[in-house]
Amino acid sequence: MAKSKSFSCSACNASFSKWSGRCEGCGEWNSISQTAALSTGPGKKSLGNTRGNTIVLSDLATKDTPPPRTLCGVGELDRVLGGGLVAGSAILVGGDPGIGKSTLLLQAAAQFAHSGVKTIYVSGEEATAQVRMRAQRLGLAQAPVKLAAETNLRDILTTLEAEKPQLVIIDSIQTMWIDTVDSAPGSVSQVRSAAHELTSFAKRNNVSIVMVGHVTKDGQIAGPRVVEHMVDTVLYFEGERGHQFRILRAVKNRFGPADEIGVFEMTGRGLSEVTNPSALFLSERGEPSPGSVVFAGIEGTRPVLVEMQALVAPSPHSQPRRTVVGWDGGRLAMILAVLEARCGIPFAGLDVYLNVAGGMKISEPAADLAVAAALLSAREDTALPADTAIFGEISLSGALRPAPQTENRLKEAQKLGFTAAIAPSGGKSVSIKGIGLRRVTDLTGFVGDFFGAG
Repeated sequence: MAKSKSFSCSACNASFSKWSGRCEGCGEWNSISQTAALSTGPGKKSLGNTRGNTIVLSDLATKDTPPPRTLCGVGELDRVLGGGLVAGSAILVGGDPGIGKSTLLLQAAAQFAHSGVKTIYVSGEEATAQVRMRAQRLGLAQAPVKLAAETNLRDILTTLEAEKPQLVIIDSIQTMWIDTVDSAPGSVSQVRSAAHELTSFAKRNNVSIVMVGHVTKDGQIAGPRVVEHMVDTVLYFEGERGHQFRILRAVKNRFGPADEIGVFEMTGRGLSEVTNPSALFLSERGEPSPGSVVFAGIEGTRPVLVEMQALVAPSPHSQPRRTVVGWDGGRLAMILAVLEARCGIPFAGLDVYLNVAGGMKISEPAADLAVAAALLSAREDTALPADTAIFGEISLSGALRPAPQTENRLKEAQKLGFTAAIAPSGGKSVSIKGIGLRRVTDLTGFVGDFFGAG
């Protein structure tokens, strides 16, 4: 079958199935010409001949002011958001059940409302009476926040268009449903469609929308990963049930640095921000003991000191255990292999346990040297000095690579009373008053200097 031809007017862009001398849309003469199809393929599956409107293009250079930010007054939350809430942004917050997502967002909604931001809190999991009960427990009953308990997204968007809020909190995205999608709430189709509609509404109406997302057993936000690609910011709420610390981590942020963290402490009155997390993570550290090492790390733009704990014990099994909490298990296996291959220190027949104290999760490669020191300290039953901080990356050859932001790490250690630090050689020369910095070249030299082997 021959393909149908398409003609369009160069003056008004009107489309016609056949040529004529005068355009019926604008009245121009000799302005109609044959045009190629936008795409090829089946007529019902491709764009075909029908053309759309021409979009307006602009240059990279612009005099427009950056989007304004609104501070909520909770410093740790403002830090993770990149300096405040951006109007028209879509934010996704994930975390384990009961970790404190609803508590944090209710506190943030109250702070934004007190600062003059019109805020609406929509709960799909709780009744309004339950939300009010939590607000009374947190001392937020007088906050000018509007509440709603609804899961029908059509009704929610209709209400938002009428109310014209500046901030909307959806708790949670898995409970929302659209009547045009034939599947149950929480399914992949419903979650994708609901997130798309909410994100589009935020951009069209310049409304900031915060969506709560459930997580799977692996700790990932439930539903398709495309939800994370739709939104502007993805925040994960982390923490261990046995610890009072909660960490809000930005894994994606179009308006600020990624991997930024905010630290909170769970109390009877809700979540309180922690302005000095290093002191909090080291507050339970007692006398120096074998296997305990302090790592000077960087999370986002913030220096953080945490305690790395290691335990090495003879294994009664033919296959020794390798258990890691708060760090990458694959990287632990790599360090054990480097210690055996380059330094001649075997861990065969030994169970190895590694833990980051305080429920913190570390992903920085600069923790390699601190982990190696903790493993060697536990294996040799030798405690390192309590006033020493360690950081550095280990390569497969056994060489040590310098870590970035050495000066910030040392300043944080000096502020908490540390008097010595161990770091790889190379990089910029840094001198901090009150801190004795010892440089090491490779892992073999480090083992020989501090453990008398290698």
